[in-house]
Amino acid sequence: MWDTLLDRFLTGMMVEDRLSLTYPDGTTRDYGPDTGGSAHLAIADTATLRALIVNPDLGLGEGYMNGTITPRNCTLDDALTIIVRNRFKGHIPSWVVMANRVRFHMRRFIQNNAPAAARKNVAHHYDISDDLYRLFLDEDMQYSCAYFRDDAMTLEDAQVAKKAHIAGKLRLEPGMRVLDIGCGWGGMALTLAGDHGCHVTGITLSENQLATARRRAETAGLSNQIEFRLEDYRHTTGTFDRIVSVGMLEHVGVPNFDTYFGRVAELLDQDGVALIHTIGRSAPPMAHSSWINKYIFPGGYVPSLSELAPAMERSGLWQTDIEVWRLHYAKTIRHWRERFEAHLDEIAQTYDDRFVRMFRYYLTVCILAFEHQMQAVYHLQLAHRRDAVPLIRDYLYGAESPDSTAARSRITEDA
Repeated sequence: MWDTLLDRFLTGMMVEDRLSLTYPDGTTRDYGPDTGGSAHLAIADTATLRALIVNPDLGLGEGYMNGTITPRNCTLDDALTIIVRNRFKGHIPSWVVMANRVRFHMRRFIQNNAPAAARKNVAHHYDISDDLYRLFLDEDMQYSCAYFRDDAMTLEDAQVAKKAHIAGKLRLEPGMRVLDIGCGWGGMALTLAGDHGCHVTGITLSENQLATARRRAETAGLSNQIEFRLEDYRHTTGTFDRIVSVGMLEHVGVPNFDTYFGRVAELLDQDGVALIHTIGRSAPPMAHSSWINKYIFPGGYVPSLSELAPAMERSGLWQTDIEVWRLHYAKTIRHWRERFEAHLDEIAQTYDDRFVRMFRYYLTVCILAFEHQMQAVYHLQLAHRRDAVPLIRDYLYGAESPDSTAARSRITEDA
């Protein structure tokens, strides 16, 4: 029964490329025209067939993790590219469409992300081990999209360029009070304090990241300019000249968008500027990946701009600039995956094969989301005053600032 249902599923879905599938009984069937790309997957057991029918997204990811779905004579990248490319162009069975609709309408419950749940969700991913992240991130441990001014840039240079671009949008001056919501391992705070003379308060829900950020600030001699706290943005008090938040809005959830932008408005000085860097969809909202929610980012969600705009509008803040980065994150994650694969021997000393396959699958599906789906990175510049920043964008694209040049030099010297 399950092989018949999957056969019907793939017959309707594959319209541009050729996917060959070897079933548990050893038979191989081809789906789609032999005019585009091609890939071959083998399925080891009936339980995996059933999982692919019940929830294709979850079943495919778990099958690869468990070793019951394996690429043959192709890479995981090849196979997933073909699946992603045909997913929205062919016919999807009605039961899959209905299940996706149910998950979409359940997102307000799934993404409630109350403070206790938010802290638990963050720990699930970010408190694995700093040692793992050091193996594939840049030296500053920037776990967010880099900014590739040209294709020849190294990951380190592109992350420096990202921080410089954000600093430019913040219009920083020495002595300014900056709030960093979701400060990660402290790289942005260290840059804003060290290169721009700001006083930074960084908040995170990850105990691992907090400990590392504090050590880094002490080592850099910046403890008098930076305070890192284990704190939920909903509990932060005071006012700040500038607010920056990089890669954190994806963890907020639909039910909390009003609260999030409302808190940014409350915490931002009347003459202040905020810069929110977030993954987003340049298309109508859809259900988030059930596999990503289960294994990588519980409670996470990639919002469409149409979901963010009402909350921004209700906050009373001006949208002084909205910039869209296309393909920059795909380039970033390809660097991460290359470094992850290069360190497999070290990773295998701590993690089993299933974890390695899980993480490889995670990096690969994220790359393809930015290369083949309507996914991008948004820069939302917000302010109380319409003239808080210059009225034209020229101030962002002048000669490279001395600060960003100095930051790159320091990274090169440290290496």
